[in-house]
Amino acid sequence: MLAKKTAKNQLTLPKKVAGAFEGIDYFDVSVKGNAIILKPVRITTEESGLEAIRDKIEALGLKETDVKEAIRRARRTA
Repeated sequence: MLAKKTAKNQLTLPKKVAGAFEGIDYFDVSVKGNAIILKPVRITTEESGLEAIRDKIEALGLKETDVKEAIRRARRTA
């Protein structure tokens, strides 16, 4: 499959390629040798990320004092 670069340096992904990443709007772009690497990225809001962390802490049964103690120990050894 070919993709042509426009005068504004834009590429359009072929429908077959884009269709393999349904729901993905962003890609991390990098260069490796003579190749362009696109990696799909899901963007989450900061609040939803924090909520996931809070849910995991609760599922693990950790208490606020456990978290504070872990932070204190980490800062002491740094």
